[in-house]
Amino acid sequence: MAKYEVKQTAVSQVLSDVRSDKIAIPELQRPFVWKTSQVRDLMDSLYNGYPVGYLITWQSVGAKLKGGQVAAHQQILIDGQQRVTALRAAIAGQPVVGRQYDKRRIAISFNPLTEEFATRTPAISNSSQWIHDISEFFSGNSQLTFLRQYFDRNPGVDEAQVESAVTRLAAIENAQVGVISLADNLDVDTVAEIFVRINAKGVPLSSADFVMSKIATYGDEGRNLRKLIDYFCHLSVSGHAYEDIRENDREFADSGHLAKIQWLQSQSDELFQPEYNDVIRIAGLVGFSRGKAGAIVSELSGLDPATRKIDESRIPDAFARFGHALDELVRKTHVERFVMMIKSAGFIDSSMIGSKNAFNFAYALYLRLRSNDKMSEGERSRLVKRWFVMTLLTGRAVGSFESTWETDLRRIEEQGVDDYLRLIEASELGEGFWDVALPQELVSPSRRSPAFQIYLAARVNRSARGFLSKSINVAQMIEGHGDMHHIVPKNHLVKNGYPKQGDYNQVANFALTETPINIAIKDNPPREYMAWLNRQIETGELKIGEITQQSDLEANLKENAIPDFINEVSAENYPQFLEARRKLMAQTIRDFYWDL
Repeated sequence: MAKYEVKQTAVSQVLSDVRSDKIAIPELQRPFVWKTSQVRDLMDSLYNGYPVGYLITWQSVGAKLKGGQVAAHQQILIDGQQRVTALRAAIAGQPVVGRQYDKRRIAISFNPLTEEFATRTPAISNSSQWIHDISEFFSGNSQLTFLRQYFDRNPGVDEAQVESAVTRLAAIENAQVGVISLADNLDVDTVAEIFVRINAKGVPLSSADFVMSKIATYGDEGRNLRKLIDYFCHLSVSGHAYEDIRENDREFADSGHLAKIQWLQSQSDELFQPEYNDVIRIAGLVGFSRGKAGAIVSELSGLDPATRKIDESRIPDAFARFGHALDELVRKTHVERFVMMIKSAGFIDSSMIGSKNAFNFAYALYLRLRSNDKMSEGERSRLVKRWFVMTLLTGRAVGSFESTWETDLRRIEEQGVDDYLRLIEASELGEGFWDVALPQELVSPSRRSPAFQIYLAARVNRSARGFLSKSINVAQMIEGHGDMHHIVPKNHLVKNGYPKQGDYNQVANFALTETPINIAIKDNPPREYMAWLNRQIETGELKIGEITQQSDLEANLKENAIPDFINEVSAENYPQFLEARRKLMAQTIRDFYWDL
């Protein structure tokens, strides 16, 4: 069975189909990412008869047209949005959305004498030889009238040459564009797989783009939901753009959706700055208990899980559930409470969260647990924090994590989150994990490794101080970008048999330290600088940090998971030091986890 058909369609027909909503473009209200030079090059390719790539469409069941009618054969444009937007801008004179969500024109000029396309400039606007804006040519009077006016402005030009060039320019509207129409009876999973494999300008399209395309076909409601996702993500990073959106997208502002996210204009937290694929995944988990893009599209397409057939009567309810999930997701109190939970667990900086997937599932879990009226906010917080850290520890958010998510949600519904979490802990976080697997995870030179970031979070959670610091704690150092110091200095190790970065940059050799302490230590091994510290305790004369009490030093070393033979450590026993410290770091993480 053929999965698609290929046909050639005139540029003018493509633009007509878009204008009449026969082809739905989900990206028209998103910032246009092409450079004006790319629009110019597209026109030049069409003029010279060069191929410009294929557009790919798929029929959307239950799509809504303007005015609320349901389309019988509306096609989702799942690849080619930028090219079609460029055609609309250059030929039809339609504005595009700028980076500030303002409407702007892209005027492409053409010189019939040189047969050159260019972005309109002041110099071109002052020249009589150029067609200043080809969209005016395509929408203007007859070609004969245009030529007469051009020759009046440019006496003495080669009329035959100009006439030939203008004729070729006019023929752009009839230039053929390849359109691949995916078979209407393809199942959603197959279309999703085809979609993800498509490359646009060498950049793989994501499965989230597929979902965004589907959402945008559901009339004004769908377009506003798509904008809600897009604007929420944008304002999470750039709250100052709120006024630009309010002023330049009145349709969305008047819909009531903008009011839901206006709080982002004055927030500056960097911990939760989602991209739209994150938002879609969270909303899919909350609304449908589904994590895969294809599964979310199936729900929005009205697929009946029992019959595996499309039932259009299911579509309105699916969009209502998805919209409700989005409303819960973007609500100020929900975002702020969830972020506060994660910070209270010790993850106070976005750099400490190496897995967005773990973060996304934890937020989805929090939103779902809110529906349990019998659960206190304290209990909800405890479970969400522990689930988040468990996910990081076990690598549950890597690989085929979306299938794992769906299984987890189903079992949470069946068994309850507390019981199911205990079951996971019993099977994956036993003695072997804490004593063997976790220390092995810490055999790494990457400070981005989940185990090391959890170790730092554990120390933040317990208000632990920096290495050899009397009063400055780890949280203050992370927020102030304090030094990550080699406990056994790099230069000392390089000079004594450990020249490789993977040797001296082991995470078990790192500790957050105040800059003056780091400078004082310089290239001296612990057996030397710890001797200075011991003399400092005896004499009270400060040389390295401000600790002057033996009990305070012992407490600091314990807080930093430092082995008790630190006074003897140098390059000679560096491997033994690393092994001992990894065990202590793992114990720190273990105590932290069970105390959550």
